Amino acid sequence: MRPLNRRPAFTIDRAIADVELADLITALRTLPEIQAKRTIRYAAALSPAADNMVERYAQPGDDCAAFASGDGYQLLAMEGMLPEFVADDPKAAGWSSVMVNVSDIAAMGGRANAIVNAFWHFDDEASKTLLHNIKRACDVFGLHFAGGHSSINTGYRPGLAVAITGFARRLLSCHHLRPGQRLFILSDLNGNWHGNQAYWDCIGGKSPEQIRLQWQLPAELAERGLATAAKDISNGGILGTLIMMLELTGCGATLDLSAVPRPRGDLLRWLKTFQSFGFLLVAEANQVTPLIQFFQHSHLNCTPVGSINDSAVIELDYGGSRATFWDLNSEKLTNMGAELCPPSIS
Repeated sequence: MRPLNRRPAFTIDRAIADVELADLITALRTLPEIQAKRTIRYAAALSPAADNMVERYAQPGDDCAAFASGDGYQLLAMEGMLPEFVADDPKAAGWSSVMVNVSDIAAMGGRANAIVNAFWHFDDEASKTLLHNIKRACDVFGLHFAGGHSSINTGYRPGLAVAITGFARRLLSCHHLRPGQRLFILSDLNGNWHGNQAYWDCIGGKSPEQIRLQWQLPAELAERGLATAAKDISNGGILGTLIMMLELTGCGATLDLSAVPRPRGDLLRWLKTFQSFGFLLVAEANQVTPLIQFFQHSHLNCTPVGSINDSAVIELDYGGSRATFWDLNSEKLTNMGAELCPPSIS
């Protein structure tokens, strides 16, 4: 593994660390991208209690719905693009609509195979750009561009939604979380910032073959039994994603911010960044060494950053300073999932 571009924890003065951690928590808790996740509770209210794991896989909560099929699971997911994004940058919106869907499939241990789309727009040329880049992304990721719905009218506000299917032989699911498991972050630091935005581009310079292989790695981890759960690091950043990951079971976690693999620069910016390729991974304690060894000669960073417990609390460590970021006992975000963390597997 390459050395991380960060200050070693022991060089941070404790009093300074206390202040910096408090400031980080305040900034992260008020992120609009995290607060926007609260509307997921509308779907949560429509999800009936599931009697078994197969039924839970098929309900909202994970990055995909998974339906038992043959010797594995058929996966289904969907993403919508913000209207401002579609209007201002149809090229990026078209590409991103496919990439984020592929990441959702990957987070479940699956391999994507086809997308459909629906878009509304007021401009013919912008619509062509949008569709061209959806198709371009499909070609890069090796997906079928299976069609969808188009509607262009001068009175419309731009909008785009893309749905995807895939297949997993063995699932990575947040329903699998148990106390005693280890938390990792899988990321690709070989990239560049996108202007001043909280967006890290690790696509540039890679061939379609390299991109396909990279996004299929979580499926390989699942099939080898090296990981048990994963979640794509979304617009809520690392901490927003972690909240949603834990809510399904009511588990808690510790996270060492000093251990988070990141490029040089501001820590807060990275914590809230959409990484383009970034996953929270959870592994059983006896798979920590094999998981690290799997990436020993890879350009990717797969780094242990914490552990899962039964507290329903996310506790952050920063240079020896510790503080609670989120307490699911008193504050839900999406209302998805269980009330109590399941017991550890002995």
